[in-house]
Amino acid sequence: MADENATENTAAQAAPQVQMRVLGQFVRDMSFENVMAQKGVSGDVQPEIAVQVNLDAKKRPTDHQFEVSVKLNLTSKAKGLDDVLFLFEIDYCGLFHIEGVPEDQLHPFLMIECPRMLFPFLRRIVSDITRDGGYPPVNLDNIDFVALYRNELMRRQAAQAEKTEA
Repeated sequence: MADENATENTAAQAAPQVQMRVLGQFVRDMSFENVMAQKGVSGDVQPEIAVQVNLDAKKRPTDHQFEVSVKLNLTSKAKGLDDVLFLFEIDYCGLFHIEGVPEDQLHPFLMIECPRMLFPFLRRIVSDITRDGGYPPVNLDNIDFVALYRNELMRRQAAQAEKTEA
């Protein structure tokens, strides 16, 4: 029994403890263009919303600090028509202090876990801005950042394969 506890304690000491703190969050850039109001169009329309997500992460000059950016582009069109109702773009950033993540796992951690921490705040901003713009609030569905990350890796591998074949 004592040997089992000693083995568990040694393993726990050997594995680095992951530490993550959100140091700050901010909107770097935001734009809401109410196209329908500018055209003077009124009436009931059924909106269709397309969402594009882009992620970026970079090291900051201070040790163990990173900046992660989630960029959303929302385009709302009237269902069945090509009329744009509104365009919404936001670049939402978080500053993180991260320690204990192995170097080979840092990139996925920054591109999956950090955006996951930011998403509830970003969702609230999108909801408030679209509501204040005169539309029903847009409540974004959860974003699967793991799938997004995997898709980006596959896209890059395919682009690299094309480049080597050419």
